[in-house]
Amino acid sequence: MNGIASKVAIGVVGTGMAVAVAAVAVGPRVAEWYDGRHQEQSTYASGSDAKADRRSVPTWLPDNATSIRYLMSTTGDDRLLRATLPEGRLPAGCTAGEPTKGNHLAPVSLKAGWFPDGITSKATGSCGHYKVTLTGNQLYAWQDGAAVQAALRAERLPR
Repeated sequence: MNGIASKVAIGVVGTGMAVAVAAVAVGPRVAEWYDGRHQEQSTYASGSDAKADRRSVPTWLPDNATSIRYLMSTTGDDRLLRATLPEGRLPAGCTAGEPTKGNHLAPVSLKAGWFPDGITSKATGSCGHYKVTLTGNQLYAWQDGAAVQAALRAERLPR
């Protein structure tokens, strides 16, 4: 190889290596940025405020619930919700007991600092398509988008 060709080859290889190193270093940050771009998070003083502001907040959330935290995926039906319930019991229309439909132990795809890791393994009931854990007066609720879509398809099937 002549001098110019070898310099070009070294330059191409060097550039390729630099791009690969940059992709490894930046890749996780890009994935975080991309995931975060498709999520919306809100805080509300009451259940009635949350339901008035956002149609996707579940109707079963009591109006008098307080300290509402809500995270939703804008590209699917994944949801996280935390609320303080003054009565310390499941809202009307919810059922107590370990959920039998859907996989409540599946990892939750959304993450939030206010939603404890491992809380889904302690499900104490269901509210609509949400699985819930009630600890004292603190309600944690989660909804898996894939499970919701599967349930909706099953509901539409002829019986």
